[in-house]
Amino acid sequence: MKILLLGKNGQVGWELQRSLAPLGELIALDRNSVPFGDLTNLDALAETIRVIQPDIIVNAAAHTAVDKAESESELARTLNALAPAVLASEAKRINAWLIHYSTDYVFDGRGDKPWLETDVTGPLSVYGATKLEGEKLIQQSGCKHLIFRTSWVYGARGGNFAKTMLRLAQERDSLNIINDQIGAPTGADLLADVTAHAIRAAQQQADVSGLYHLVAGGETSWHGYASYVIDLARRAEIQIKVTPEAIKPVPTSDFPTPAKRPHNSRMDTTKLQQSFDLKLPQWQAGVARMLSEVLQRDIQT
Repeated sequence: MKILLLGKNGQVGWELQRSLAPLGELIALDRNSVPFGDLTNLDALAETIRVIQPDIIVNAAAHTAVDKAESESELARTLNALAPAVLASEAKRINAWLIHYSTDYVFDGRGDKPWLETDVTGPLSVYGATKLEGEKLIQQSGCKHLIFRTSWVYGARGGNFAKTMLRLAQERDSLNIINDQIGAPTGADLLADVTAHAIRAAQQQADVSGLYHLVAGGETSWHGYASYVIDLARRAEIQIKVTPEAIKPVPTSDFPTPAKRPHNSRMDTTKLQQSFDLKLPQWQAGVARMLSEVLQRDIQT
């Protein structure tokens, strides 16, 4: 089996290089790779698929700078919608599977119930709208596909919210953290491992093709997430300046941004767990593991 991975150096792409390698011949590209892995060059992207002739295309590349997308709408649409459409068309032509990642930002964030795959969408931002368009174009292509909607993604490699909170907790006497956005921090390693498992299942059972919600179990706010991270660091005897009482919950309105964020990012993963016989771990388990790795690395250096 030949697997083409696009976006190999992103948080999810980096983990996918590990999880996909045992499945077959893995060709991992980034935007500077030859053949072209640059999703802005749609003709070259199609040619890449034709040259490589993969059995599986895994697209971990996207325009994920949510606020920047508001002023780069054409670029965001190219990366998040038009490029996936090219991948889907080529996948259909050669009877390959397309694996693609989407987002909770396709919803308007109302209410407090976990979103189902069948719920009405209503993106609040350019990022959300272009990701939704990408989903629809893939579905309309008729190719075999797995689209995984996820949220609050982090990885041990590169920057993330937990690392930022840890740094600020060591520098400041108080922190103001948003408490009215609710979701589940989801590790890039979890996304990669579930992807590999799902690909194996799809090879045996083509009717699993479709759209799935994929996030870690449980829920929290950004305030709860930050408090958990800082408490773990304190237990690990890291010097923390801010006290628990000085981590103050504040509304989203205290931090205005160019792009609107959904307040409710809860996602129901029942369909995924039943279709692929999986049990998704609670978000705390992945965050604790990631933080342990980060802290150990800092101690060694």
